[in-house]
Amino acid sequence: MHLIDITHEIHCGRTKAWPGDNPPSREMLLRIEDGDSVTLSTLRSTVHLGTHADGPCHYASDGGGIDEMDLEHYIGDCRVVRVEASPRSRVTIEDLGDTPIDCPRILIDTGTFHSLDTFDEDFAALCPSLVDHLAERGVITIGLDSPSVDIIDDAEIRSHGRCRANGIAILETLRLADVTPGRYELLAQPLRLVGFDASPVRAVLRTMPGP
Repeated sequence: MHLIDITHEIHCGRTKAWPGDNPPSREMLLRIEDGDSVTLSTLRSTVHLGTHADGPCHYASDGGGIDEMDLEHYIGDCRVVRVEASPRSRVTIEDLGDTPIDCPRILIDTGTFHSLDTFDEDFAALCPSLVDHLAERGVITIGLDSPSVDIIDDAEIRSHGRCRANGIAILETLRLADVTPGRYELLAQPLRLVGFDASPVRAVLRTMPGP
């Protein structure tokens, strides 16, 4: 078994955030090189920073904070799926082809979002009917390489709504381009930020033992 890091790097001053949101910045309070006993810094950023988990209160007024999410959503068997998606399209049931839905966590690589050095608004997202389809097959977590399960100009955020209705957790901006599709163990716990609408995660895949 080995680990595959599927988390985007965060660079203060370079990493981009969702348009209008706060990109990461760092304030240095103490520096060893300045004679201080320790280095101490403050991070200011959106909680939807890079690879992150959405909390229900992000897209539902009666939703709970990210701290209320069961960790089962973020730890356990998953399947990585690669699809052919066009810019600003929605991944459909048909796009999955004959991919087996045999894990409670599905991670989808659309191939439409690659780097946080720029924010490409033409990323693909999910069709609401696909969310329902996966929920009917026991899926409890959906992740994708895009920064949202909805396309950028969908003010109704319909796929977020279907995730909420089905009790599905959302992971966004995963780094999946170099991952071979297949089954893995997912480790992507959010921070216990009480009442917050999201949390950055360090998302890792662990290869499954062979037969």
